[in-house]
Amino acid sequence: MTTPTGLAPAQARARLHELTVIDVRTPGEYASGHLPGAHNVPLDHLRTALPALRTAAGRGDLLVVCASGARSATACAVLAEHGITAATLTGGTAAWVRLGNDVHQPAGGRTVWAMERQVRFTAGSLVLAGLALGRRRPGARLLCAGIAGGLVFSALTDTCGMARVLARLPHNRPRPTDLDATLAALSG
Repeated sequence: MTTPTGLAPAQARARLHELTVIDVRTPGEYASGHLPGAHNVPLDHLRTALPALRTAAGRGDLLVVCASGARSATACAVLAEHGITAATLTGGTAAWVRLGNDVHQPAGGRTVWAMERQVRFTAGSLVLAGLALGRRRPGARLLCAGIAGGLVFSALTDTCGMARVLARLPHNRPRPTDLDATLAALSG
């Protein structure tokens, strides 16, 4: 395999015709705009997709994509543990779009906020609720402390428990038929 660990958007664009692109964002994020030809395999379904991804990697290089590059780096590490080499798009779809590259949006695709935005909204809402409730019930301020502690832990470990919870919401989950079709396309 000739793909390096990370590809800059310009490198990926030049090789897009020869790469199999795997987008590990949630289905809602994927539907809001993805690299042309990308296949959606959400990060929490990656292990289920290993046989199909191994087959696809046997045919050519894999490029794993997410919003910023963090989830795709995690996905590449999981794939490497299973003997599958893949590269990540440096800076993710955010860098891809920032450089003026096209993204594909399916007709009638739903617009869902990026996971990072969902986390910021949820964390901010919980902190505001904790502060408002804390005026009458001082113990409610512990909610604010819990969210703050979770955000610090998230930054230190480069993981996000809140994102994992939000990824389980219906608008962020793949329909079984969509994932099955994606896996069949990768295996074929």
